[in-house]
Amino acid sequence: MIAITLGEPAGIGVELVAQLAATNELSNCVLVGDQQLIQQNIPQADDIPIKHVPLAKPANLGQLNVANARYVLETIKTAALGCLSGEYQAMVTCPIHKGIINDAGIAFSGHTEYLAELTDTPKVVMMLLNQAMRVALVTTHLPLKDVSAHITDTNIKQVSRILHHDLRSKFGIEQPKIGVCGLNPHAGEDGHLGREELDTIIPALNDLRDEELDLIGPIPADTLFTPNKVKQYDAILAMYHDQGLAPLKYAGFGESVNITLGLPIIRTSVDHGTALDIAGKGLADAGSLRAAIRLAKDCVARTNQP
Repeated sequence: MIAITLGEPAGIGVELVAQLAATNELSNCVLVGDQQLIQQNIPQADDIPIKHVPLAKPANLGQLNVANARYVLETIKTAALGCLSGEYQAMVTCPIHKGIINDAGIAFSGHTEYLAELTDTPKVVMMLLNQAMRVALVTTHLPLKDVSAHITDTNIKQVSRILHHDLRSKFGIEQPKIGVCGLNPHAGEDGHLGREELDTIIPALNDLRDEELDLIGPIPADTLFTPNKVKQYDAILAMYHDQGLAPLKYAGFGESVNITLGLPIIRTSVDHGTALDIAGKGLADAGSLRAAIRLAKDCVARTNQP
């Protein structure tokens, strides 16, 4: 069973799920969210298992309510703990609104970090993928001014090892070839545009190559993300959020999937936000959610192989 969390109740999550329910694409799935919300918005709800998590206040599409912030976190927690117990084999998350959770007085930086805390995982990696590329991140939700301080030997090595391991275990790639971005323009230009490459990135990559990880770089990001270059690698390791995700989403927005690597459970998600401006208007596209469910099922199948 795949647990699908409905995300922010005022957003497009329930609408996306309704689209897939209408085309019978939710086999072996259970919906984690408020039962009344589901039944009001999904005509096929009676045919789909529901794990009821009650809303604090009725949801109005397009209108955030801080009262429901803890409900959102409870749906994620319910799905994650169900995966840990074996009740579910994977979880797929619809989009949430980080701002309203923080407005409710709850320190929250995103699904990735919250799931790491719930599962007591010391290090996780955010990776997004589509038909064009797979992109993992050394740093995730940080202000740009703080990124350089987090490009450390430890971070690079931990992320690279997790990426290498999960490309093998979850994607069946026996010897992954990973292209690594530099942090600075032109990958530092031999120290003239920053020393992070010389002082930190290159030494870390050399140590990892001694562990037989196939890492190429650091390569300037504006070169690495060109179409002919990107297809040479099984994955790309970007140094920060927008360096990696801007080109990935340009290449396949609405068809990409977010997967959290390093967890003891399988978790995938959509590549977009809550889209409050179009919630309930019939304009949302379920392509990314469809891809996220398919990827979750594929990962379950691979991890269950003898």
